[in-house]
Order: sequence, then C-alpha cells, then structure tokens
Amino acid sequence: MTRSTMVLSAALGLGLTAALTAVPASAVALDHSGPAQATATSSYVGSATEEANNKAFFEAVMKSAKAKLAAKPGLAAATVTVTYDASRAPSFATEIARSAQIWNSSVRNIQLRSGSNADFKYYEGNDSRGSYASTDGHGRGYIFLDYRQNEQYDSTRVTAHETGHVLGLPDHYSGPCSELMSGGGPGPSCTNPNPNAAERNRVNQLWANGVKAFDKAPFTKVH
Repeated sequence: MTRSTMVLSAALGLGLTAALTAVPASAVALDHSGPAQATATSSYVGSATEEANNKAFFEAVMKSAKAKLAAKPGLAAATVTVTYDASRAPSFATEIARSAQIWNSSVRNIQLRSGSNADFKYYEGNDSRGSYASTDGHGRGYIFLDYRQNEQYDSTRVTAHETGHVLGLPDHYSGPCSELMSGGGPGPSCTNPNPNAAERNRVNQLWANGVKAFDKAPFTKVH
C-alpha cells in the first residue's frame, strides 16, 4: 500500500492526545484509502490529559514486560526486552524497524524486538489527532501512525518520537529539533530521528536493573 502524497495545509502535532480506549476503528480496519480531505491543527502544547495518557501507555507496556519476567524468573536481567507487533501498520514497516534500531543503539537497559505475544502494537490509519501513543486499557499499549501527519513530517522522526513514549519519555513540544520528544514543535523541516543525550540517559534510568524500573518515577521532562 502506498501513502498519499497530498500537500497538507495544516500542521499536525506529534504524540497528540488519545483517550484511554480501544484502538480506533480506522486503525483496526487498516484504512487503505489514504488521507482524508479534512485537516486539523495543533498548537503543539501538551495538555495534562495528554501527559497522563502517555504515562498510562508507558506503565501498561512496563506492566506487560514485568508479567513476562515474573512468569520466567530466569529471564530477569539488566536488559529488558520489549516486544512489538508492526503487522497492522504495514505502510510503516521500514520506519518502525528503523525506529527500533535507533533506540536499540541509543540505550542499553531496554531493547525493542519484533515478535509475537507483543507488549505493544503499531496501527495505521487516518485520525484528526495525528499520531499518538496510548493504552488499550488491558495492560498493554499501542502506537497509532496517522497517514497525513507522516506525509508532512519526517516519518522516521514521527515513529521514533511515538516509540519514545513506550520507553517512558513525555512530550516537550517547546524543545529544539535536537530533542526527539519535541515532536512537531520545531516544524516540518526538522528531520532528526535520534534522542539526545538527556533522553537516552533518562530511558536508561527508567529501565535500570530490569523490573526494578517500576520503582522509578516516569515522565520527568528532559531537555
């Protein structure tokens, strides 16, 4: 499937708020029609609700990873493996794989792997809120990748940014392009898909010593 090359007239933020509900119907149906005609705007100002949703997503993924470790104590190690399923976002297979590669080469205490029995999933479709990370409300999470937003912004940056929420990082829209979690704040010209040193360090702190990461407070702003 190919994504539309429609030129957008509105700016969509990265990591926009998603209610803590089931996956959007457009994602489940894997809408192949391409971007819708309607547009939406974002001021790139993160709300308290958005931050709470992203935190819930991180906690859901960590809960899933912890449950797997508890079931097989022998797996407990310094590095936690979090499994993702990208099968429902086939248009973004390259970006998702690249995003995982970026994060795996950037941090040491957690590694992302594609596989079954996933801790979180990727979906694709059309959503006026743009791309976002959320929880399914059942102990796991998902990332939704919006077609239109990924046409206007660098798609690998969008995907790596949303994946950053899996690892415990909040949005910081006022940050510079060098900060991955600044998302769409720096504008469409920003194509940096890599976390900066502070973001890398924060993820390593959150996931240090395997499941002991649960003892650490997530979502402290990093700059």
